[in-house]
Amino acid sequence: MLRKASDTADLRAQLAPLAELATDAIGKARDAGAEQAELSLSVEAGLSVNVRKGEVDTLEYTRDRGLSLTVYLQGRKGSASTADLSADSIEKTLAHALAIASHTQADPAAGLADADRLATEFPDLDLWHPQPLDAEAAIAEATRCEAAALDYDPRISNTEGASSSLGQGISIYANSHGFVGREASTRTSLSASVIAGAEDAMQRDYYYDSARAAEDLRGAEEIGKEAARRTLARLNPKPIQTGEYPVIFSPDIARGFFAHLCSAASGGSLYRRASFLLDACGTQILPDWLQATEDPFLARGTGSCSFDAEGVATQRHALIENGVLKRYLLGSYSARKLGLETTGNAGGMHNLLVNSNAGDLQSLIAGVTRGLLVTEVMGQGVNLITGDYSRGASGLWIENGEIAHPVHEITIAGHLPTLYRSIEAIGNDTDTRGNVRVGSIMVGKMTVAAES
Repeated sequence: MLRKASDTADLRAQLAPLAELATDAIGKARDAGAEQAELSLSVEAGLSVNVRKGEVDTLEYTRDRGLSLTVYLQGRKGSASTADLSADSIEKTLAHALAIASHTQADPAAGLADADRLATEFPDLDLWHPQPLDAEAAIAEATRCEAAALDYDPRISNTEGASSSLGQGISIYANSHGFVGREASTRTSLSASVIAGAEDAMQRDYYYDSARAAEDLRGAEEIGKEAARRTLARLNPKPIQTGEYPVIFSPDIARGFFAHLCSAASGGSLYRRASFLLDACGTQILPDWLQATEDPFLARGTGSCSFDAEGVATQRHALIENGVLKRYLLGSYSARKLGLETTGNAGGMHNLLVNSNAGDLQSLIAGVTRGLLVTEVMGQGVNLITGDYSRGASGLWIENGEIAHPVHEITIAGHLPTLYRSIEAIGNDTDTRGNVRVGSIMVGKMTVAAES
């Protein structure tokens, strides 16, 4: 009988003592001469199961913890970390951080976020939905998922397995302004990957879902069947001619396509002058119907939080309004380097919600005479400095508003500023599995290069 790791269900009970530990460590840093100090501390527990052909391939329980301490001495920064939360280990970590700070170069932009920007309200964002880390239940779910994929069609010839994972974690962020922030969240996911065809005609694909709460996860059988459907759709690819065509990005690929814009609008890219969005704030970079709003208070959201990685209060406000870039994504350091104010985005984006102006994916396909639906991209061909975009891809060819056949080993290319302005439609089939929530995106024209 496999054990049930139910001892992790009380992780939140550790928040209070860990907050005291963090406050004490900050006090010791100040006593040791640090002008400012900040500390991040986390404890996580999880279970991961991989099943292949109905047999357990791997089974792993995890329990991790870590502490990172940063001190500032006259603009010089030193950081050190440890996985040992004993008093002796924390004292040694502090000594290492102070020693590092004594050797670093002073940076006028370094230091804590301004005290008046720190969060003072901490609403319940419904992020905590713990489950017992029950290996037998996880194995059963992964097995059902894989079986549904294998039974879907006789052309499904093999499997790379199914995976089920559960995770929960708590974290503390504290600094010498007196701020102590606490967070607790859970995560669950399920996936399947299968193979269709035989010999040289084999194709592989997968599908997954993830959520804060198990009740929001798609059913095991549904995920398995979707993995099978996606794999079968890749069989019997045919060549196409190189040219310029309308291109639709499926929702999961559209997330990444829009994330490039977020990366280009981030402070690190901007103060290094490594972004095609330099000096673009206040200018129109997308169609005038397009809106994108950051909502850190979305219940059960992947990126939901009431404060960022520096303790700065998050806000619900527009990133894109009527196609215009309204602001950048800044933490305190990048904001100071740019002569601006932090936007509460230290650590990244918090749930970007992109509006739609069209129906579902099928309705977008129906409006295309000849074009491409991209279901997979490969490679690292995105240059955020110039905006040049060139990636390997595969997908489905569209003829007269219907899927005609799969296509493989092609390249899609363009210039991101032009591509973003050329977005003609965004579907209402929003992918909610990541920090960027967007539906299928149709770009009016891209270069599609077939294999020579």
